[in-house]
Amino acid sequence: MALTLRWGTVTAVTQRTEDLIRCEVDGNACIAYPRQTGEVEVGDTVLVNTQGLDLELGSGGFDILYVNMTRGLRLKPPTSAHVMMLPYTSGQGAVECVEENDPLAEGLEGLPVVCCGLHSQLAPVVAGIGAGVRVAYAQLAGGALPVALSDSVRQLKTRRLLESAVAVAPCLEGDVQALTVASALAWAKARGFDVVVCGIGPGIVGSGSTLGHGGLAVAEAANVTAALGGHAIVVVRYSTADTRERHRGVSHHTRSALRLTLGRREVVWPRGLEHDETLGEVVEVDVEGWSAACSGLTLTHMGRGPSDDPWFFASAFAAGRHARAQLESRA
Repeated sequence: MALTLRWGTVTAVTQRTEDLIRCEVDGNACIAYPRQTGEVEVGDTVLVNTQGLDLELGSGGFDILYVNMTRGLRLKPPTSAHVMMLPYTSGQGAVECVEENDPLAEGLEGLPVVCCGLHSQLAPVVAGIGAGVRVAYAQLAGGALPVALSDSVRQLKTRRLLESAVAVAPCLEGDVQALTVASALAWAKARGFDVVVCGIGPGIVGSGSTLGHGGLAVAEAANVTAALGGHAIVVVRYSTADTRERHRGVSHHTRSALRLTLGRREVVWPRGLEHDETLGEVVEVDVEGWSAACSGLTLTHMGRGPSDDPWFFASAFAAGRHARAQLESRA
C-alpha cells in the first residue's frame, strides 16, 4: 500500500474543534486530527496525504494532514497508554482503552443495540430513540476510521441526543477507545447506558460485491449483541431513489448482513411501506411524525435528503423508535 504525500503550507484554518481541524494547504481543502498531528496554524509546513482526492473518491474531497513539521513532531502519548492503534504501520500510536481502566459488564441483560450499516442512518436512528435516555454510539470498521470526522456525532451531542461515542478498533478518535465490539457494549452496559447504536463511519467501504462492503458491520454487531444477551435491532437500508439496482428497495448490503447474522435479532420495517417478503419476519413500526422528530438534524445520504428518499430515513427512524419502545416496555 503506497502513500501519496506532498509538502505544503497551511494557508487557512476554516474550522477548529477539539478533535478536528478543517484547513487549507496551498489552497486545497484539508482535514487534520489535532490529537494525532498537534495544533495547526496558518504558515505551518506540513505533509499531506492526497491520495483520496487524487483518485476522485466519493468520500475523498479533501486532503488529510499526515504530519505537521512545524509543531507536530515528538508528540507524547497519554502517560498510561500502551495499546497501539494501527499497530506496526507508519501511523501507529498508543491509546488508553476501556478494557484497561473501566469495569465491563458480564452480560447485556437485554440492552437494546441498534445495528446500522451506514453512517447516514445514525441521526434518524437517534432521533427515533428520542431525548431523555442515555445513548452511546459505537463505531465499527467499514467506513472512515476516525470518529472525529463525523459531523453527525457532534450535532447529536450538541442536541443532547447522544452522550458518548466509542471508537472500536481499528476505529479511533472517539470519546473512549475499545478494542472489540464486545468490550464496547459491555462498557456501555456497565456505565448505565440505555441504548447503544452501532454503525460505521462516514464514507462506506464498498466493492460492489455481496461480501465486500462495510455494511457487514451489522452482522458483527448483531451477533455479538445476541451472544452477550442483548437485544439486537437491525436497520434496513431501503431506497427508492438510488440509481444502482443493487441498492434499490432493500439494499443487497442489508440482505448480505442478514445472511451472516446467526443469533436472535429483530429486523424493523416502517409501517406504510410495502413489505418485502424476502426479508422474512419483521417488526413493523409506526413512523408517523418522523420528519418532525428529525427537524434540525442534518439528514443526508449520497447527496439526497428526506424529500428525495424519505423511506431511507424513515426506515432508520423506525429502528430507533422500536428501541425506545423496548425500553419503555421494560420500565
